[in-house]
Amino acid sequence: MPENKIKSVEGIVLESLPSLTFRVKLIGNETEILAYLSGKMRLHHIKVLPGDKVLIELSPDGKRGRITRRL
Repeated sequence: MPENKIKSVEGIVLESLPSLTFRVKLIGNETEILAYLSGKMRLHHIKVLPGDKVLIELSPDGKRGRITRRL
């Protein structure tokens, strides 16, 4: 069984949605995805605002992701 590799990409937050989800535009291929905050970012109360540059771990399908770092 092949192991799924987690791909990290950079993006820019376009819009803040309810329940700590965000619409993010990926820098490399100009697509928009839905992303949510990782647990450590919630735990340490790190704020993410529209216009922020973030690091995202993409899911295997490439339509959703988890925000792991604010750059």
